[in-house]
Amino acid sequence: MLRRLLPVAVTALLVASAAPATARPAGVRLLGEHIVPFAQDYQGTTVGGLSGIDYDPKTGSYVLICDDRSDRQPARFYTAKIDITKDGLRGFELTGTKPFLRPDGSTYPAYGKDPAGATDPEDIRIDPWTGNYLWTSEGDRITGEKPVLVDPTVLAAHKDGRFARALPLAPNLKMSAQEVGPRRNAVLEGLTFAAGGALVVSSMEGPLFQDGPEATLTDGALSRITVQDRFAGRVLSQYAYPLDKVHAAPNPAGGFFVNGVDAILAVNQYDPTKFLVMERSFSTGAAPANSIRIYEVDTSGATDVKQVGSLKGDKQVKPVRKKLLVDLASLKLSAVDNVEGMSWGPRLPTGERTLVLVSDDNFAKNQVTQVIALAVR
Repeated sequence: MLRRLLPVAVTALLVASAAPATARPAGVRLLGEHIVPFAQDYQGTTVGGLSGIDYDPKTGSYVLICDDRSDRQPARFYTAKIDITKDGLRGFELTGTKPFLRPDGSTYPAYGKDPAGATDPEDIRIDPWTGNYLWTSEGDRITGEKPVLVDPTVLAAHKDGRFARALPLAPNLKMSAQEVGPRRNAVLEGLTFAAGGALVVSSMEGPLFQDGPEATLTDGALSRITVQDRFAGRVLSQYAYPLDKVHAAPNPAGGFFVNGVDAILAVNQYDPTKFLVMERSFSTGAAPANSIRIYEVDTSGATDVKQVGSLKGDKQVKPVRKKLLVDLASLKLSAVDNVEGMSWGPRLPTGERTLVLVSDDNFAKNQVTQVIALAVR
């Protein structure tokens, strides 16, 4: 979730140089988009903050996660039908909603009342083996006189929202009051199954403190992709992901800017090394304010960095390779907003695969909740 109202001091920093992406013809076309009405009420909940989406090929339905930290209604997910044909996106209909439940069966408390006990949902996937849901919470890191440290989590839930289990967290992803580990608001934004469901792969939005500074207007950064086995959650490998620099300067100068990984998605169920990765760059007052790029990523040949304490300045580390699949600015969308969720959809009669995206409106009137359908050759 990109929280744009947090005060940020912009400082010129040196950063580990990220390898530039290789551009190529995308082979992607826009099928259509659907705008969900702002603050739409659905079964007593406020629809918005949709930061993750996944498709169930067995039922033809979708699940979407809401990043409301229980401040409006309890932290929750939605189910939906999305009608996609070779000629366009024909309809979007919510079909249900359930709250996520804690191990004791209660809903999560509101962040404003209990930040230490709250959750911050970000991404969701349907388990191809069980049909249950796997979802991430970003956690929190508040330092100062009354520090709050909440580790990010990867949790499994039954389809009715009941808690199933938690996967272990990679040790270097634990929150710390020191400048080590994840930064606030830059943790587990992306999640996917790989190798037919045998692997769980998560992506950090931004770099760990020890891995160097965040992306700037002149330099990229290095975040991490973590691969775990689905059974015990053992960390099998970690890879350095090279983030682009921020796409544009803020206007006026001194405003907030950021670039990070929003979502990760396995390309297919057979190859555990190929993924799509979505980068979301934002700069206050820029035109456009958002830049959304989706890359094809290959981890084969990259350095396993799970035992590497710091990526900063380590010239022996070989990041994953990435190629540009599509820049949403090249499509005829009504707007490029805060797109955060990404899922494969049904295959079309043309042989193309559909790629479905959703934007997080941050529950803000000046943003939109978009459902976007692309066809990918």
